[in-house]
Amino acid sequence: MPGTEFFGEEERKEVNEVLDTTCLFRYNHDELRQGHWKAKALEAEVAKFTGANYAHAVSSGSAAVACALAASGIGYGDEVIVPPFTFLATIEAVLYAGALPVFAEIDETLCLSAKGIAEAITDKTKAVLLVHMCGAAADMDGITKLCNDKGIKLVEDAGQALGAFYKGKSVGLFGTAGAFSFDFFKITTAGEGGLFITNDKDTYTKADTFSDHGHSHIGDSRGMEQHPFLGFNFRISELHAAVGLAQARRLGKIINLNKKNKKYLKDQLRSVEGVTFRRMDDEAGDSATFLNFFLPTAELAQKVVARLAEEGIGGANYWYTNMYHFINQWDHLKELRSAAPLAIHALGTPQDYSKLELPKSQEVVGRLISFGIRATWGQEEVEKLGADLKRITEEVLAS
Repeated sequence: MPGTEFFGEEERKEVNEVLDTTCLFRYNHDELRQGHWKAKALEAEVAKFTGANYAHAVSSGSAAVACALAASGIGYGDEVIVPPFTFLATIEAVLYAGALPVFAEIDETLCLSAKGIAEAITDKTKAVLLVHMCGAAADMDGITKLCNDKGIKLVEDAGQALGAFYKGKSVGLFGTAGAFSFDFFKITTAGEGGLFITNDKDTYTKADTFSDHGHSHIGDSRGMEQHPFLGFNFRISELHAAVGLAQARRLGKIINLNKKNKKYLKDQLRSVEGVTFRRMDDEAGDSATFLNFFLPTAELAQKVVARLAEEGIGGANYWYTNMYHFINQWDHLKELRSAAPLAIHALGTPQDYSKLELPKSQEVVGRLISFGIRATWGQEEVEKLGADLKRITEEVLAS
């Protein structure tokens, strides 16, 4: 968890400046602020880093996805193509927009493939909600061409991929809108928080308004603002934005350290016959938050993960059995268990979620091991870890 590895004086300074003003609310109250606008500063920092024309900070990555969908015009009854390998918030955002998730295949990029999307398109498909999983971009050449050719909107959930680029362009800027997460487990964290980016002014204005009960944010009197349309409360607080601002300023440093440590570990595994790596069409654009590698079979991957656990080596993620990140464990989704009725209960599911056949996704995730990269590893730590990973993998494959 690189972001949490660097909590220090910078975060304290930014938070204390907010506390000293007594203004924890992100809008108005200019007389209290002493010139401090942390949410605006965070937005400017991320916009500069990503090259986005517009950025808008909100309360969570989930909220950022919700804003991206709403600002892209996705709502009641629209079919949205989604991956089976993601944090469940991606699917929840579609459901709570009143739209209908349609699952498609991923491939060795760990993201939706152009082929998988093409096979899932129907005459009711309105959008693709593409997840840049585990810190690196999908096949953006193939996917953007497909969406453009079919006239389908592309929305990007880049919750795990702040700092990732594809051929010089930040993830989140290939479609109508993109979303990042600043939660506790991300490359930069605000504890809770998220951020929406786009290059389109109208899309930004809609997201900005939607995220704050429909407020137009025009003028200096909140009580007299116009409300162009309905929205909801997805505001970020100045306290969370202050932490996120300090973190975002060191994003480049974290990525460089991640890349150094990831390269060392990857080099140790390259010589292990039977090990292959995640496909990346632009490896230079990787944020390097995970080392993702495949074993020849799911059984062998499970044995490696078990051996790592037995020897007390932390950091390995086996998503195939993970409760939140892969469709196999999403029984509450398959049975559509919710606190209150959703649009999908009335409209019906576009697929039988309990009987989905996604053999490519099952095969890919079954063989996958993702190892979380720490930016603060010392040289001795990373060398020992590399030796242990190589030794255990070789021993399992040899047996």
